[in-house]
Amino acid sequence: MPGITIEDVSLRDLHDLHQIEKECFGKEAFTRQQIASLLEDYNTISLAAKQEGAIVGFIIGSIYGVRDSEAGHILTVDVVSTHRRKGIGEQLLKAVERIFRGKGVRECSLEVREDNIAALHLYRKSRYIQVGKLMNYYGNSNGLLLMKNLNPA
Repeated sequence: MPGITIEDVSLRDLHDLHQIEKECFGKEAFTRQQIASLLEDYNTISLAAKQEGAIVGFIIGSIYGVRDSEAGHILTVDVVSTHRRKGIGEQLLKAVERIFRGKGVRECSLEVREDNIAALHLYRKSRYIQVGKLMNYYGNSNGLLLMKNLNPA
């Protein structure tokens, strides 16, 4: 299988990103307009995993001020079904964390459905720890709030 490259994305990729988002999250997916707004946000990092020029996954994270430092928030991690369990989500997560660190981000948070076993495995493997439970965060399903220190001592 040819290699995966991690690249910046832009509005020209909006159609593909929205299709992948819908495949991954169904009725809970970000809308096309929400993705477009995120792509245009100066504080957002958007990366795609590409194979032979086709987007097979993407990640969107944002940076915001907390207390007197910067924090990161992973908004979505998406991998097309045919490319799951191949390390693409992990590559995307590591790439955005590298960018966050380079911008002075010290901690990163994300939300995940408590029944999304594959995603929970990825995040735990990547050293995210549960810091909260989000009741009915995903409609009738609970979410978990996870956090990671990006500058471990």
